[in-house]
Amino acid sequence: MPSFTPTRRTLLKTGTAAAAFATIGPAFLRQAAAQDADLAPYKSAQIDWQQVSGEIITVAVIPASYFENLITLAPQFKALTGIDVRFEKIPPAQIRQKSVIDLTSKTGTYATHAADPMYYALYAANKWVEPLDTYLNDKSLTDQAWFKLDDIIPAWRSANGIDGKLYGMPYDGEVTIQVYRKDLYDAKGLKPADTLEAYMTNAAALNTPNDRVWGAALRGVAGAGQNMYIYPSIFREFGGDWMKGGKLTVNGPEAEAALAWYIDIMKRYAPTAAANWNWPDIADAFSQGTVASYIDAHSSASVINNPEKSKVIGNVAYARWPKGPSGKRTTSIWNWGFPINSALPEKKRKATWLFIQWAASAETQARTAHRFAGPTKRSGVNRTSVWKDPDYIKLMNGFGENFVEATMGALQEDTDVDWRPRVPQWPAIGDTMATAIQSALSGQATIKAALDDAQRRIEPMMRG
Repeated sequence: MPSFTPTRRTLLKTGTAAAAFATIGPAFLRQAAAQDADLAPYKSAQIDWQQVSGEIITVAVIPASYFENLITLAPQFKALTGIDVRFEKIPPAQIRQKSVIDLTSKTGTYATHAADPMYYALYAANKWVEPLDTYLNDKSLTDQAWFKLDDIIPAWRSANGIDGKLYGMPYDGEVTIQVYRKDLYDAKGLKPADTLEAYMTNAAALNTPNDRVWGAALRGVAGAGQNMYIYPSIFREFGGDWMKGGKLTVNGPEAEAALAWYIDIMKRYAPTAAANWNWPDIADAFSQGTVASYIDAHSSASVINNPEKSKVIGNVAYARWPKGPSGKRTTSIWNWGFPINSALPEKKRKATWLFIQWAASAETQARTAHRFAGPTKRSGVNRTSVWKDPDYIKLMNGFGENFVEATMGALQEDTDVDWRPRVPQWPAIGDTMATAIQSALSGQATIKAALDDAQRRIEPMMRG
């Protein structure tokens, strides 16, 4: 066997390599160890996260901070699974339309998308998305003891289910609560309203337009997710039943009384401009000190507590929806959930489920909320356990007095899965009702005429 005599060049090369390893090796090992520690909570699940490594999926989301936080963590998911996730950001109004087009065409462009819970009836009726039970019950794909489906807020699961089957996994959600200026209420000796009647009385007491302070504001702009995000709660609190006698009914005495209350408070105690306001406009007016109270999504708390813009920090408090004449409170049940596109090949469906399981897990929910390193913290986590986490509670209570109690009370006690009519025809019904509400608010039609016209327009939709 020939002997090997190293040359000067060989020695230089091997010496350089050894020196490089001495420098890079420990750093590489530290990085690998850090990554292993990052992934350890996920690897404790008794499944093979790498079973469809190499797959590429596209996920459509809206451009909101709670999804931006998730996108920031996506490299961890890639390291865990070997799956490459490409995100497409689409504004809320367009994401519904683009997702329906993708599902109807069966192109499978979006493996999953941020889905409106009101669309699951349409999706399920057409079998455009997969029932998630199949994936939850597959032991090779889901460790049920690790994932803990029951920990996910029941109201949001109900909203994303049809006929007892879950079609979209809740990721981030909200409830509607009462937001008020504690300093203004205290100065007048007022308490947060327990009834809609008391809410009107409080608004009257605080309404001083000459001082540029209005008593209250609700969403006024027309849209299935705008004025028809608020009005349905009022309708249900006045005893309204969307499916009276098995027939979709949007008019009648309860509807007229509910719409009259809404118009009364908007006309008498809200700024005139509120007729065209969406929730960001209301939150902005409140944060500038011109609105004493509003009822809207609890997630607006982060806006009204923005230290760069808000003038009311330290004077904000919260309460649940006031009770209606029926004696009940009815909050919205809203969440952005992730379904699985039925048009995908099997491996991509599995990859999509692994992404959904990762995003909805308690670990990722915490990492995108109070444990997120960036400036924005999520207030709509999907897990009851996270809402009970002392660190999360501490962060959320920074938004103002009674925030966690009001939000959790609404989630646990005020939810009504039928707060809006859950039928496949919802998109057209929601828009029709939104137009009717705005026509009555603007005075273009009487309350009865507006609702009767909406009923006439909706009936053919239900026959079709």
